[in-house]
Amino acid sequence: MSKTRKELKEEYRQMKFRMGIFAIRNLVNGKVYVAKATNLDLIWNREKFKLDSGGHPNTALQADWKQFGAENFAFEVLHELKQSDDPAVDERAELVALEALTIEDVQPFEEKGYNKRR
Repeated sequence: MSKTRKELKEEYRQMKFRMGIFAIRNLVNGKVYVAKATNLDLIWNREKFKLDSGGHPNTALQADWKQFGAENFAFEVLHELKQSDDPAVDERAELVALEALTIEDVQPFEEKGYNKRR
């Protein structure tokens, strides 16, 4: 017997994805873009699609992607967030905090990176 649409949606909602912090590193000049992802397994394809189509919101990263080409960039997972089975744990808030700590540590600004200071 096949599952109902409601059952499938609930199953998807209950799925656990690898969450964490990733970097896109320019292999030519060493600059790095650091960001968070709720699904580390899908984020590289999404970021690459935006960059390949010229629609990435980070204009400096987009310009370098166009200048140096996709082959001169690497995707790296910097931190993976362990997910809790406790529903009281706010994993998204933890992810935001982990991103802030990582950006503070890496300092991917100006000549070192593509992130903007907040």
